[in-house]
Amino acid sequence: MQLPSFLSSNLALLVFIPLVLLSVIACTLIGPQSSSSFESFSSSWKWKSVGIFNSYSLRSLSSYEEQHGHLQIVGLAETSPFNNSFHQNLVVEDFNNSFHQPPQEGGEGIEKGESNEGEEETDKDISNEGEEHGNDTDKGLLKMYSRLERLEAILAKSRSSIREAARNGSMISNHHDPDYVPQGPMYHNANAFHRSYLQMEKNFKVYVYEEGEPPMFHSGPCRSIYSTEGRFIHEMEKGNLYRTKDPDEALVYFLPFSIVVMVQYLYVPGAHDMNAIGNTVADYIKVISNRHSFWNRSVGADHFMLSCHDWGPHSTSYVPHLFNNSIRVLCNANTSEGFNPLKDVSLPEINLKTGDIKGLIGGPSPSRRSILAFFAGGLHGNIRHHLLQQWRGKDEDVLVYDKLPRDKSYESMLKNSRFCLCPSGYEVASPRIVEAIYAECVPVLISDSYVTPFSDVLNWKAFSVNVAVKDIPNIKKILMSISQTQYLRMHRRVKQVQRHFVINGSPRRFDLFHMILHSIWLRRLNIRLQE
Repeated sequence: MQLPSFLSSNLALLVFIPLVLLSVIACTLIGPQSSSSFESFSSSWKWKSVGIFNSYSLRSLSSYEEQHGHLQIVGLAETSPFNNSFHQNLVVEDFNNSFHQPPQEGGEGIEKGESNEGEEETDKDISNEGEEHGNDTDKGLLKMYSRLERLEAILAKSRSSIREAARNGSMISNHHDPDYVPQGPMYHNANAFHRSYLQMEKNFKVYVYEEGEPPMFHSGPCRSIYSTEGRFIHEMEKGNLYRTKDPDEALVYFLPFSIVVMVQYLYVPGAHDMNAIGNTVADYIKVISNRHSFWNRSVGADHFMLSCHDWGPHSTSYVPHLFNNSIRVLCNANTSEGFNPLKDVSLPEINLKTGDIKGLIGGPSPSRRSILAFFAGGLHGNIRHHLLQQWRGKDEDVLVYDKLPRDKSYESMLKNSRFCLCPSGYEVASPRIVEAIYAECVPVLISDSYVTPFSDVLNWKAFSVNVAVKDIPNIKKILMSISQTQYLRMHRRVKQVQRHFVINGSPRRFDLFHMILHSIWLRRLNIRLQE
């Protein structure tokens, strides 16, 4: 039986309209569902060369943004080597989102030294808004959100300032500085680096979590091959530089555990796993995430850990968000094992046998260096095996030893060499890189998948030689092809960048401690948090 057309139409409407109403009501009650997971940075970002500022793009004047929950990664664009433009790829921001907008870059009232009057008015307005809603919880949340907005506004203004300096493209900073003015081809962009460093000194604040007991937390070795780990933890615990006791005003949060000490206390010799160490790290993250809101707010992206132990990277894998999202400051900066230069920091490995650098800095002039190339070290890993097999005892200009003869001093050999060979061992990092720089010997880097320290600032090609593993048999030919003029330039540049690798008893501007913090500062500039 066929219904009349008008009855058929009305019947369809009677069925369809209630379904639509039910769908609208269901969506309103349930609300949009969002995943709490945070994808790996490496799965979303594509990069080709090391250096955080490859991820910024001024050249294209476009932005590439990804949002994961409360985190916005700003300014990531297609990457390419930036040659002599340290900050030619800095953030171009277009914060078009449904959240409250922070003050625009270059706006007023966001500098640390400016009047607090604006902040008081903001808190008052927020407080009134909360009273209008009649909800103290809302008022507290709004106040916290306002603090975060102001922090992000400070970072936005810093990005704008650094971007402006990057356009200069000068190899000499145009900023006055009584201590040091970066200049020369050792820097990708000296002017931008100096501006960024000054912005860090002005705005950067670190909160150190107080949870955990020594010696595995808040402590570390200040001598031995792991000295950079202990020295950094020690300086942050002293609290004289950059540390804040107020977590709400911090830009990053430090997880003060020492993998080196955990290995000492928790690892059972002969065991085939490091579960005790990894589980301790996981338990610590669980504690601080339950006691504080900051880890959950960013899913760890504004938190950092630091380790110079070979097991540091793997220990972080017990907490996926720590591995994928957080800033990991690692000596073992191996890209084949998950090190991501866009968010992780390469930490120099320094072997301090006595706890200080007395007698290690400096060396003879180039004319008094009689050895072309030198290396002495154990047979650790395939690269060293290949090097020793090719050169041990086979050439009077390229001196390679597994064990140095007793009548020769290791430090003296470094200081009398023009080039110092720095092959990777079992892991990619080698203390010989910094030893060479201290001795004013041009480093020769022989490694696979290694990200050199501070390479977002320093142009390593200007003061070091990179030799591919396959070219180990050609080391002498490669070094001999470097002209005397070019060698003298490289030697002079090694002396100039030396200050960035020096460990001082009390940190001095532009030294190792400050350069580590500056690398962390750069990674924090690369993200924008949202409440």
